[in-house]
Amino acid sequence: QVQLVESGGGLVQAGGSLRLSCTASGRTFSRYTMGWFRRAPGKEREFVAAIQRSGRNTHYADSVKGRFTISRDNAKNMVYLQMNSLKPEDTAVYYCAADASLIMATNSTKYDYWGQGTQVAVSS
Repeated sequence: QVQLVESGGGLVQAGGSLRLSCTASGRTFSRYTMGWFRRAPGKEREFVAAIQRSGRNTHYADSVKGRFTISRDNAKNMVYLQMNSLKPEDTAVYYCAADASLIMATNSTKYDYWGQGTQVAVSS
């Protein structure tokens, strides 16, 4: 089992940057594909980015491609989401998730474990 805790959210002006972190418990962190999702007010949860076990391969939603970067440090049981050039439409609660499969799924139902979320607000 994996427990996930996100941090790093906050309020930032449009064009600014934030770095989200997700700390995972357990000794099997490197066996999980990790993903970031977000839920904006009044909208469904949507895929943001995913990274494979080794960190070698990543996948992004079109809406964040070129602005966000997902990375991981298996030695520290950490996954990160560097968010640059933030826009008001990036405002959402951001969730870290873990998937035991090899596939970088964009469907949230494929992920086995979830954090509690961290709020990101981008002002115009």
